[in-house]
Amino acid sequence: MTNPRADLHTHTKASDGLHSPAENVRMAKENGLAGVAITDHDTVAGIPEAMEEGNRLGITVIPGVEISTAAGGQDIHVLGYFMNTEDPVFLERLKSLRDVRENRNRLLIERLRELGVDITMEAVIANMSKELKPDETVGRPHFAEFLTARGYASDMKDAFDRYLGKDGAAYISPMRIPPSEAVRWIHEAGGCAVLAHPGLYGQDDLIPELAQAGLDGLEVFHSDHSAEDEERYAGLANRHHLFVTGGSDFHGSRGGSVFHGPIGSRSIPIKGIETMKKRSHFYENS
Repeated sequence: MTNPRADLHTHTKASDGLHSPAENVRMAKENGLAGVAITDHDTVAGIPEAMEEGNRLGITVIPGVEISTAAGGQDIHVLGYFMNTEDPVFLERLKSLRDVRENRNRLLIERLRELGVDITMEAVIANMSKELKPDETVGRPHFAEFLTARGYASDMKDAFDRYLGKDGAAYISPMRIPPSEAVRWIHEAGGCAVLAHPGLYGQDDLIPELAQAGLDGLEVFHSDHSAEDEERYAGLANRHHLFVTGGSDFHGSRGGSVFHGPIGSRSIPIKGIETMKKRSHFYENS
């Protein structure tokens, strides 16, 4: 492989993706990647399966997570990499975030019903292509899939634009930890912290603030970033001494459209993973 690359942002059935962790690893291999990160929302449940498949196929699997936080009245996501995924304090903290997500889902259903949508949590789960495990939760893409299947939206994007996104009629932003707290949690679990898809927030002032709080990296390359976004965030990463990451934010294909982008559509040279490992106290000491 002349230019080995890694996709550092993918989701699986452990949170709101469509595919199993092993399937994500196989797709990464099929798409010519040398590495792939599993970064499910507020859970690391999918990592062992992905690691096993990575060992079988000879592809590097980067253990990760995407932590739900809030600032400025909207959701902000912080990616963690190379943490101790068995650290009991970290696992308990992630569980507390999944509890917040479940409450958000309850409020979201109430809001959708007020808007005339015939919806229950049981119906959303019945519409899913998997059975939920105790450490897995329902996410907004599952709601979007339901809304599309029942004719309330034409596709996933329409469901987010009309109902679920930050400008949607049913958008709910529950009380969450601030991004700086997620950075601290990731560091205390031995990992390195990266601000996910900053171009989606419109809050670039977060970047210097989080850099002061110990943020390690910035997700410059993302499926929803334009070329102008990438140039701007590469400059901000350099200015604030943050390493650069990139990933597709793959969730799977729903209704014929891939939600954010296909695996490998955004990636970085795999040598960049070594920079991340050097920031990881857990891997450095293990």
